[in-house]
Amino acid sequence: MKLRLDEALDYHSQGRRGKIEVIPTKPCLTSRDLSLAYTPGVAEPCRIIAKNEDDVYKYTAKGNLVAVISNGTAVLGLGDIGPLAGKPVMEGKGVLFKRFADIDVFDIELKSKDPKEVIRAVQMLEPTFGGINLEDIKAPECFEIEETLKATMNIPVFHDDQHGTAIISCAALINAAEIAGKPMDKLKIVVNGAGAAAISCCKLYIRAGAKKENILMFDSKGCLTKDRKDLNKYKLDFATDKFHGTLEDAFKGADVFVGLSVGGCVSKEMVKVMAPNPIIFAMANPDPEISYEDAVAVRNDLIMATGRSDYPNQVNNVLGFPFIFRGALDVRATAINEEMKMAATRALANLAKQKVPEMVMSAYGGESFEFGKNYIIPKPFDPRVLWNVAPAVARAAIETGVARIKIEDWDAYEDELKERLGLSKEIMRVMIHKAQKNPRKVVYPEGEEEKIIRAAHAVATDGIAKPILLGNLEKIKATISDLDFDENEFEIFDPETNPMHEEFAEAFFQKRGRKGATLKEAKELMRLPIYYGSMMVDLSYADALISGLTTHYPNTIKPALQCVGVKEGFKVVSGLYIVITKKDVFFFADTTVNVNPTADELAEIAISTADIAHAFDVEPKIAMLSFSNFGSAKYPESVKVSQAVKLVKKLRPDLIVDGEMQADTAVVQEILQDNYPFSDLKTKANVLIFPDLNSGNIAYKLMARIGQATVIGPILMGMKKSVHVLQRGATVDDIINMTAVAVVGANNRLKQNNKV
Repeated sequence: MKLRLDEALDYHSQGRRGKIEVIPTKPCLTSRDLSLAYTPGVAEPCRIIAKNEDDVYKYTAKGNLVAVISNGTAVLGLGDIGPLAGKPVMEGKGVLFKRFADIDVFDIELKSKDPKEVIRAVQMLEPTFGGINLEDIKAPECFEIEETLKATMNIPVFHDDQHGTAIISCAALINAAEIAGKPMDKLKIVVNGAGAAAISCCKLYIRAGAKKENILMFDSKGCLTKDRKDLNKYKLDFATDKFHGTLEDAFKGADVFVGLSVGGCVSKEMVKVMAPNPIIFAMANPDPEISYEDAVAVRNDLIMATGRSDYPNQVNNVLGFPFIFRGALDVRATAINEEMKMAATRALANLAKQKVPEMVMSAYGGESFEFGKNYIIPKPFDPRVLWNVAPAVARAAIETGVARIKIEDWDAYEDELKERLGLSKEIMRVMIHKAQKNPRKVVYPEGEEEKIIRAAHAVATDGIAKPILLGNLEKIKATISDLDFDENEFEIFDPETNPMHEEFAEAFFQKRGRKGATLKEAKELMRLPIYYGSMMVDLSYADALISGLTTHYPNTIKPALQCVGVKEGFKVVSGLYIVITKKDVFFFADTTVNVNPTADELAEIAISTADIAHAFDVEPKIAMLSFSNFGSAKYPESVKVSQAVKLVKKLRPDLIVDGEMQADTAVVQEILQDNYPFSDLKTKANVLIFPDLNSGNIAYKLMARIGQATVIGPILMGMKKSVHVLQRGATVDDIINMTAVAVVGANNRLKQNNKV
């Protein structure tokens, strides 16, 4: 994926600066809360911890807190840029810890290149953290720092630049060797690069079965040989006295090449002379030691991995460190030892052999994966990595005696890990990847707006949709030029001058002639982008429409209803919002259209919402909401909801639905189980159908503003074709998300009509 400079800078600078924040996990709203959080209440856990230091894990966040520590001497591919310039990377590492394993992070940048100062600074942090992740510290100092800290600290210390790459690449090597039919102890391995990662990789390869005498390691000055006088003790450990040739010479008959060096240092000719079924891990970033295209062009028996996401077999450290620390923290390990690292390696290697579920394939545009030379290691966005690697690491910690607590119920632990991941938050990613499988033409009537153009550029370059911009040609092209986008990414139409508006006017007149419209009025309306775009969708010149950024909701929905109309068999159009909380996802409806729906209309809204939930790969559990619980207060308003429940059950017996019920009954499982065991809802609901527009609109806005929830929408339901209305002032990301929803909706309609 190609990123623009301004996009990267905006991502880090807009809104709250940086990428992380600290939020309290307990309420602090009243004076009583304050007394509990601080003085005098805080004294009680302090006294207990003073008597038993292990209780710090019970009463503080230490057990889920990791420090990402760097001095900025070896930052990514940028080198020694210093601690301040390295801070965005360390914040990013914190984001990955949280995103993939729900681990909290403080990033700490140290202003020192002296290993002893770094060591002392980290040692003094031990009371605060449950683990230490060292990052981007140059070799050979990083070896001394990690070795000393591991020997002197009683919490896990892990230098990811060394061990992360080692664990991931070793898992890949185990599987690649199996596919190539080569025993690990027979592999002839050539390694280019002799820094922290290379040395750690080779040590782990040896633990996995490779022989040290079969490894040739090169640095910038050539092969590591015992007669060289410039080798530190870490390099000297891999020095040989059996070979004195060049890197090119070493390739002759080699089984494996591991690159942790610089791009372009390996030629096609070198690949040609490798042994049959060669294995190449070209992991330099962003440019591998040899490009994937060049390597596979000369060897069709090749198994290849890189550090890049746009080629098969990406060696990505995010497959390792979040899950290794998760397992270590969950058993309060005092270290991350070699057995734990090998357990993570084996778990990753074994996971690649398992059948890949639909949810993973959806994350990668529907691409299928099967164990073989193009799939030797799991994908970074495979959520199964968490509940495969973390338990393996935790087990190894227990078995080797470095765990301070034991896990008894491993099935319950796996469930806990899945809950931590918050799979519901993946909902938009699922929708985007569904759209990428079959992008459709989406028309944007507000095509002159910069936000629309930015979003259209993103959906075009990411393969989500084929954008059509409506508006003044000169204005649109000028903005595209100012943004330095490629004009060819878009179709652009000016309704004022495009001759198709005559065809559209005639078609509109045929629809609305008996509803007061004249042909002259139709021609005038077709000069308006919203009417022109709506007719493009109605006449299948476009598959979907997105509008509403600068207009009021009715001014978008009225033209769409007049041009496109309501879906056959439906009585009403309705709207929903997806509401994403910290751990759950809900579908709220109707939140935008129907002021006081009838029982029949409520039933239709519930069914439409359930179908939308299915489109997001969510199994709907529907609660029809009221101020009453199952007839506890019989008023016309609650009876209407009860009648709607009966209608849904009659029309769609496949759906799980119940009501009428109060909102807390719907979303608190204990209330349902304790008070209403007869309910068809056995777990909390995820589809909430409100009895009127007042309650639905108020609820979603309160969730967005004071409930700290993310809301996506509004998603328009019941239209004949895919039309969606933006909130006024929507962000570029909002527009991208709604475009994905629109594309998936268009594809679903076409499938239903047997047109695809």
